[in-house]
Amino acid sequence: MTVLIAGAGIGGLTTALMLHARGIPVQIYEAAREVREVGVGINVLPHAIKELANLGLLEALDKVGVRTRKLSYLTKQGQEVWTELRGMHAGHDVPQFSIHRGRLQKVIYDAVIDRLGPDAIRTGRRLSGFIQDESGVTAHFTDSVLGDAGETHRAEVLICADGIHSAGRRHFYPNEGAPSWQGVVMWRGAAEWPVWEDGESMAIGGGLGGKFVLYPIAPAVKGKQLMNWVVNVRIKDPAVSTPPPDNWSRQVSLADVLPHALRFHVPGMDIGGLVKKTPTIFEYPMADRDPLPRWTFGRVTLLGDAAHPMYPVGSNGASQAILDARCLADALAKAEHPRAALWQYEKDRLPKTAEVVRTNRIGGPERVIDEVEKLAPAGFKTVDHVLSYEDRKAIVGGYAQMAGYSRVKLIQRAS
Repeated sequence: MTVLIAGAGIGGLTTALMLHARGIPVQIYEAAREVREVGVGINVLPHAIKELANLGLLEALDKVGVRTRKLSYLTKQGQEVWTELRGMHAGHDVPQFSIHRGRLQKVIYDAVIDRLGPDAIRTGRRLSGFIQDESGVTAHFTDSVLGDAGETHRAEVLICADGIHSAGRRHFYPNEGAPSWQGVVMWRGAAEWPVWEDGESMAIGGGLGGKFVLYPIAPAVKGKQLMNWVVNVRIKDPAVSTPPPDNWSRQVSLADVLPHALRFHVPGMDIGGLVKKTPTIFEYPMADRDPLPRWTFGRVTLLGDAAHPMYPVGSNGASQAILDARCLADALAKAEHPRAALWQYEKDRLPKTAEVVRTNRIGGPERVIDEVEKLAPAGFKTVDHVLSYEDRKAIVGGYAQMAGYSRVKLIQRAS
């Protein structure tokens, strides 16, 4: 069996490593001229890190990322709603990582080149179409750099891991239209900053309509580390406004972002100072797509953001793509026929990821902040008097169980 993968993002690269480990030949095609370290910070949950650790990548991840110890949910004013331990501190066998998205991708990319060879990834090749027959699939990739004719290749399986604007998804759902957008814009950046708290903690302040996210994404050096921040604000009516371009290269000025950032407070952090120190600020719409009725058509299937793009809450985007990769690789290694493998993969992963997409739309675990702010918009003296511990646990813990990382350990507060 030979497999073609369209897309050299985190999902596509991880799938290639998984297939190679199971003895299945694979070739990756990437539309960009080169695989670059784009993006800013993301978190990868323990159930996904376990899969990367099984591929022998844990040591490389430790060199470029941070093992997350603690996560706190806060109101906009900085009052604590919920705090819990994460990763190995919560009892998992492997860490949660806070990491630069591009550096995570580079770790996986380097492993692909090292194990599959320098020709395993063909850049500047965009999937433009494919045809199938009883014995295989023939895919055409156009030259996205020079505009030349491109190239055509045949294999037993084609995996479309080519992102939220997937050509494979568009082939099967030509009338789906643009991604869903509810008027929320994300501004993202990272800057070298003095170590905050223990250098391993996260804070999320505010609900889905207005939120500030803060966490380090690189090991500390001489008392400083790369601090990632995100501001999410609903600024437009999606009924009458189109979303901004959804690419990592769109830069905006400090003046566009700073007034919104200053709406939030995180104890011990100078938010205004951090945002002002950020060399480049990116703008990106918070967008997703409705869950699909099916991903697989014959010998072609979807994976990662091509299959289930979701709001970036709950640290599940990259994590779910990595889980897709493991499930699909296992299915292809075990099934008697490729089409049976793709069917089994879809049967397992589609309903699970559809539930994550739907839950993320209403805030995911961070909905606990929304619920508290609705009940006490001016703040509170004791959060238990606003929303009980059991009600808060049901929101946060229920999401963790649904998304597959249910081990949660609260930080014990001194009485």
